Amino acid sequence: MLLKDTFSALQIHESFSINKQSFDKDSLFRFAHHFVKEGEAYEQEVGNFLLDWLNDDEYIIVQTSGSTGKPKKIKIYKKHMINSAIATGTFFKVEEGTTALLCLPVTYIAGKMMLVRAMVLGWKIDLVPPKTNPLDTVYKQYDFCAMIPLQLDNSLNRLHLLKKLIVGGGTISENLKGLVQGIKTKVFETYGMTETVTHIAARRINPRKKDKKDFKFFKALPNISLSTDERNCLVIKAPQLNEETIITNDVVELKTYKKFNWKGRYDNVINSGGVKLFPEEIEAKLQLFIGHRFFISSVPDDVLGNKLILVIENKYDENTYRSLLEAISNVNMLSKYEIPKKIYFQPKFIETENGKVQRAKTLNSILQQL
Repeated sequence: MLLKDTFSALQIHESFSINKQSFDKDSLFRFAHHFVKEGEAYEQEVGNFLLDWLNDDEYIIVQTSGSTGKPKKIKIYKKHMINSAIATGTFFKVEEGTTALLCLPVTYIAGKMMLVRAMVLGWKIDLVPPKTNPLDTVYKQYDFCAMIPLQLDNSLNRLHLLKKLIVGGGTISENLKGLVQGIKTKVFETYGMTETVTHIAARRINPRKKDKKDFKFFKALPNISLSTDERNCLVIKAPQLNEETIITNDVVELKTYKKFNWKGRYDNVINSGGVKLFPEEIEAKLQLFIGHRFFISSVPDDVLGNKLILVIENKYDENTYRSLLEAISNVNMLSKYEIPKKIYFQPKFIETENGKVQRAKTLNSILQQL
């Protein structure tokens, strides 16, 4: 049953532990203080969050990632975080006694929620530094873990240590999806945002054969209802997580009020010669042919209004440029409108603090150098 009352209803689950150490509220408070005073940087973040969680406030302040706009601080109510934890437990079948690995920074909501799930559901959670290859020093198996795509990419040879893995915070490339096919670990791509207390939907990216016909659709967690607005952007009603209806800028193909396929960001849509182009869809078609990070964007054009371009994270090289042109011209999945009219090179993309590419700033930096 989801909690609708104030935070005072919360009790630390009797099965909860961190690094094999069990706690009640008082001992967890002392543990958090110790982390703040004596711990490494990532442990200090854990300690600070636990102190915020244990205080009398009904909410915590969380910073958004800034991948689709300016980073901002927002209030997230603790009762909503509890409800989110319970919904995750039900959806992924990770209840009391689950062994979990926290390898995300607790600066953002995804890392915080791993701790909340552990406290609410009664998990036995271990902490490791939130680095790009978090499994390198792990030698035991865990039931559940959360990562960003970069961590997954650097952990492929040790995924057997995880039974279930959720991946969020960025798009999972088609190449990376291909690399996890056939492995025993159940890998899920999640959809969500800070305002929805992390994920509100997920889809398995390495499904069993009998499930593959439905694999492209995200499925909503319990007590969440989905619809679209006049732009075909996703509208989320999740009263257990946010009392306001959330209108996103994510263009989707809605299958049912519980299932959708993500097409791309509305604010990224390019109108080129009257044709609407979704950069994320084009990127998915190009991912197998380009070995560096890249994104699709546009620049103003006198004839087309907006001209489709490809931006690659690499130094310019004539041979690389020519081979790219040849490779792109041979991508049969691209329509004539989806073929980039120009290619730009940038040695290093501009990123947010947690590694997400800031497309607009990166493109502006390139154009200013021309």
